[in-house]
Amino acid sequence: MSGDVRRERLRLEERGGLEIALMDWGGDGPLALLHHANGFCAGTWGLVAEGLRAHFHVVAMDARGHGDSSRPEGFESYQWGLLADDQLAVAERLRARMGGERIALGLGHSFGGTLTLIAAGRRPDLYQRILLVDPVILPPAAGAAADPKRTGRNSELAERARKRRHVWANRDEARAFFAERELFQACLPAALDLYVQEGLRDRPDGQVELKCPGEVEASIFGNNRSLDVFAEAAQVRVPTRLLRARRGNFPGPLYEALAEEMKDASIEDVDAGHLVPMERPDLVVAAALSFAGGA
Repeated sequence: MSGDVRRERLRLEERGGLEIALMDWGGDGPLALLHHANGFCAGTWGLVAEGLRAHFHVVAMDARGHGDSSRPEGFESYQWGLLADDQLAVAERLRARMGGERIALGLGHSFGGTLTLIAAGRRPDLYQRILLVDPVILPPAAGAAADPKRTGRNSELAERARKRRHVWANRDEARAFFAERELFQACLPAALDLYVQEGLRDRPDGQVELKCPGEVEASIFGNNRSLDVFAEAAQVRVPTRLLRARRGNFPGPLYEALAEEMKDASIEDVDAGHLVPMERPDLVVAAALSFAGGA
């Protein structure tokens, strides 16, 4: 990763003193605010950020419980509405620094895309446009009740997260471990390097561990019914583009139904698995520049 990335922790007194870690790649253009997937961190945006910084001032945030941000205790601390409000607080602080201008681009991946959608709906004046990369979209509550496979998968993901290995002797051992996992098979080597570099912390005993513990990741999976994404989407008024991974987890008709709820939404299929920013960062950069016009 470029050595001139600036790091800081924003203390949000209005959020109970929560501290949110930011990575700032700089750039002379308007602001783009990036949000990562569940279990990941701001640093995994590195390849995308490098591609965008010629056109935007690129900043990525660590969600609570992730990366170098605060880690509140308790299942209820990871309701999706709370996480979206964290993003709103960060966005407001950054917008004030930029002279009060609207944020040119909200860019989120997976659950980070869903949070960006929620934030944009709750504050229509905050973003100029939002780009959601394979966001987590669940059917409306009635549909979920009729689809036990979807509910069962959510429970399975939470249980797998709790059982996930989280400690390794060193980063080389961790990288070898991740490289063998199916989830990371299509990731670029440089993207996997960023995950190992930024997603792990050094322990006092000389080993390394995940910055986002499995219990936090599981709590986020478990809280995915804490709000109605379709109802939140109906409040979104800014231009929105959904990047759907063809080898991802969500069917096209579900995205089409979500887009119909929004005032100005379009869908673009991309040839990638769910970890699009780590597999095909070039596609994310191209979509962002095409959608936002580099402005």
